[in-house]
Amino acid sequence: MPAPLDFDVRVRTPTGPLARAVEGVWHVRGTVPYARERIAPTGSTVAVIILGDPIRQIADDGAGRSLASTTGLLIGPHDRPIVNEPLGETHVVVVVTTPVGAGPALGVTPAAHRRSVDPLLPAWRPARRLRDRLLSDTDPEQRLDLVVDHLDANLDLAVPGLERCERAVALLEAQPTRPVSAVAAAVGVSPAQLGRDFARVVGLSPRVLARLLRVRRLLEDIDGRGSVDWGGRAAELGWYDQSHLIRDFRRHTGVTPSAYLAAQRLYGPLDDDAGSAGFVPEP
Repeated sequence: MPAPLDFDVRVRTPTGPLARAVEGVWHVRGTVPYARERIAPTGSTVAVIILGDPIRQIADDGAGRSLASTTGLLIGPHDRPIVNEPLGETHVVVVVTTPVGAGPALGVTPAAHRRSVDPLLPAWRPARRLRDRLLSDTDPEQRLDLVVDHLDANLDLAVPGLERCERAVALLEAQPTRPVSAVAAAVGVSPAQLGRDFARVVGLSPRVLARLLRVRRLLEDIDGRGSVDWGGRAAELGWYDQSHLIRDFRRHTGVTPSAYLAAQRLYGPLDDDAGSAGFVPEP
């Protein structure tokens, strides 16, 4: 049997205005007992500040650009998995934006990084100084305080179309199968205008984000170590049938539902409370 995952994971969930732009800030340290993993997309932009050994990531389910870094990675909004390959101990601070948060939180244009993994320091200018400060303090909780305080102090919610996109995202989160035309009407614009807003603010189309949100809900709801009624889940979440669910699941995670469950059972979740759904270890 493989060794169990042994990670120190701390998660800070922002409150107040920052919660509109940032889902969470993670401090993660540990060594995985496998070679690499797929990480399913969430509709977010992710900034990874590396404090330890290098990490290699490959976009587009391993078919895209491969980038190894000792300092940091920026994962743009993507609709297929990222392949994550730690080259030693994983020791990182990670900022996960909301679907609309790349601009307000990081000053990053999400469309410029769509389906790509890029060096963090050139893309997020404060990252270099922030990383230096993180390296000078070894306490994980103080590191999280530092990052959250920085994000809070530099938050810029004056992004054209932000509120409209937020409302549309909330509607899709509540009902991912809702037609884009109905979402656009509910927020008072045409489907074409909503598509343009999403391209600029989210970096993905409303239709693609809806698919990601639906599979993400499925991954968060299922017990990776138990049995799953896939046909029942397909009906509950609005897939036409089980084969349609499997097609979307594979596009989202890179593996079939049975392979996903096998990986979850083999290694167990990174942390039951840390939102580890969507991680697919590979021996």
